[in-house]
Amino acid sequence: MPNFSIGVDLGGTNLRIAAVNQQGDLMEKVTVGTRVALGKDHVIHEMCDAIRLLAAKYRDGGALQGIGIGVPGIIDMKTGMLRESPNLPGWAESPVQAQIEGLLGTRVILENDANVAALGEKWLGAARDVDDMAMLTLGTGVGGGIVLKGRIWHGMTGMAGEFGHMTVEPEGPPCGCGNRGCLEQYASATAVVRMAKEAIASGRAPGLAKAASSDPEFNAKAIYNLAIQGEEEARKIFGRLGRALGICIANLVNAFNLNMYVVGGGVSSAWEAFSPFIFEELRQRSLVYAATAPAFLSGGEGASGHVGPEGSTKTIITRALLGSDAGLYGAAQLPMTIT
Repeated sequence: MPNFSIGVDLGGTNLRIAAVNQQGDLMEKVTVGTRVALGKDHVIHEMCDAIRLLAAKYRDGGALQGIGIGVPGIIDMKTGMLRESPNLPGWAESPVQAQIEGLLGTRVILENDANVAALGEKWLGAARDVDDMAMLTLGTGVGGGIVLKGRIWHGMTGMAGEFGHMTVEPEGPPCGCGNRGCLEQYASATAVVRMAKEAIASGRAPGLAKAASSDPEFNAKAIYNLAIQGEEEARKIFGRLGRALGICIANLVNAFNLNMYVVGGGVSSAWEAFSPFIFEELRQRSLVYAATAPAFLSGGEGASGHVGPEGSTKTIITRALLGSDAGLYGAAQLPMTIT
């Protein structure tokens, strides 16, 4: 059996742990609830117990290379300190990496969850055939990651890839970061629901109003379902989402000239509703994209993650392929790539 590592996706709701070998085969995956209300120490001990059990099952056939953990938050890459994590209350300014290493007695690598999702897509997903890529993750918020030559690019302090807080509308809605008009205010699940409620309050969206009154879990998925059924205001919301993404990605294309830009996260399941607007904005706003846009991709522009016959000289914008497992694969690869 080949060597393997353990990847962990530590979220505010679920804790997912997987054993992955060097070939990228998922050997086993376990999921438990993240009981954050019981405190950091409880969650970490529960996670370490699950890691030990999983590692013990496969250690006889191959060597454990280490543990990679994706965490939603800002991490000091030099010290392994978790500086801030909105989804993990009470964890700020904690030496999480050192604590876990002390419990497990093996190497642990802590990394931002969007960064490990990007690494997973580079290793085994949409970007597996290109050298360099960036990923935008659309979930409750908007995150991002950049992978260059197979390695996460952290920038000066480990905070590179904060695409969700790029300005796409200077006088747009206020954001929790202190800015206005951030991408996160247009392209996240939270933003989709906010825009729907604004449309309902204006009186111009009776279809959305009817759905909201009858659905106690009125959410981004419900609004997407209305959009594909032809509800006009719902369609406009995903149009705004796509245009905001297009503005952001056009800036990334102009700045980085990378091979591929991947859109993932839960909101990416609405790709068909918003992606045409991404490409409209790209063609208008990026000379680089205009010069490097693929002439053809199977299924239409941006529809496929496979590089066309002209290879890496074309700029590909596509949907992620690994779904919610991208972060698990990326976290597992961390010990394989970091020496």
